Amino acid sequence: MTDIGQGLFVIMTRMLRLLTRRGRAVAILLVLMNCLALPLSAQNIFQRLDSVLSANNGKGNIDTTYVMRPKTKWTIKARLNLSGATIESEGIENGDRFKSEMTADYKTTLSMAVSYQGISLSMALNPGKLLGKYRDYELNINSYGKSFGWDVIYQDARNFTGWHDHEGLERIILPADMLSVKTLNLNAYYAFNSRRFSYPAAFSQSYIQRRSAGSFLLAASGMGQHAKLDWDQKMELKMSNIGIGAGYGYNYVPSQGWLLHISGLPTFMVYSHTSMNFGETRVPLHYHFPEVIITGRGAVVRQAGNKFYGLSMVYNFTNIGDEKSLALHNQKWRIRAFFGLRL
Repeated sequence: MTDIGQGLFVIMTRMLRLLTRRGRAVAILLVLMNCLALPLSAQNIFQRLDSVLSANNGKGNIDTTYVMRPKTKWTIKARLNLSGATIESEGIENGDRFKSEMTADYKTTLSMAVSYQGISLSMALNPGKLLGKYRDYELNINSYGKSFGWDVIYQDARNFTGWHDHEGLERIILPADMLSVKTLNLNAYYAFNSRRFSYPAAFSQSYIQRRSAGSFLLAASGMGQHAKLDWDQKMELKMSNIGIGAGYGYNYVPSQGWLLHISGLPTFMVYSHTSMNFGETRVPLHYHFPEVIITGRGAVVRQAGNKFYGLSMVYNFTNIGDEKSLALHNQKWRIRAFFGLRL
């Protein structure tokens, strides 16, 4: 038998024939014999899948002087993630300048990942959430391919704390639970020099950078946010932005086994829709060049035999509005420490 579906079909047809012609006992015996043969079909399927994945991994159009695939098939990785977010506003109201800053509690997670020839399965755990100390929700999904990759970050935070300064007045301390924010950050890249420059070498370790190389990058970014502030009067903010731009990334290999990565992807707004209300009053946000979404990444990776470890960072910054009336700045960052084994 070459596949499970064909095996099940044969079993069913034989069982029907035997039940009607030769009796129940003989039918059950032959059915059991066919079932014992099924693992052989599953094994054949796994072997075929393994050969397809191996062929796919070997197809990459890369310059092996600069970039190579790990020779092993399995990768096991442990990760510690730390993330945070800050929202700033500044402007002028009735001739008086004001400024505020709200920062969310830091979020820490532990995760494990197992990868087989590029197919990964991971699980994350938030100790603070299990202990009831962290009530926010955050989801990070990323894919770093040879030429194309992306990040998706969703956060539902209600534990922002901060301050508000208004010219001529005392500073106001803003406690937790006053501000709730739902934010979605998207960013994607395309690397032109993917034959010699590898994003995955720095962030997923599915490739190994052997020599220094850089690449120009195309970039697209998006951000959506819905914020509510329950203060003297209620404030509600809704925004959605899309940006397109270009940047540059560089992988520096100072010596064998080391990799230092840095990249910047500025994107300029091509679509922006924002509405903001204080009570019954609508506050306009006027366009002011440049309105940008900037994604910065950095990493340090150390390879030592079949082991690797290091740090990586992703930083998102969004700037919209005009400081002469009202401007908003969003910052979102994540730092990751990791340790892995290739088997």
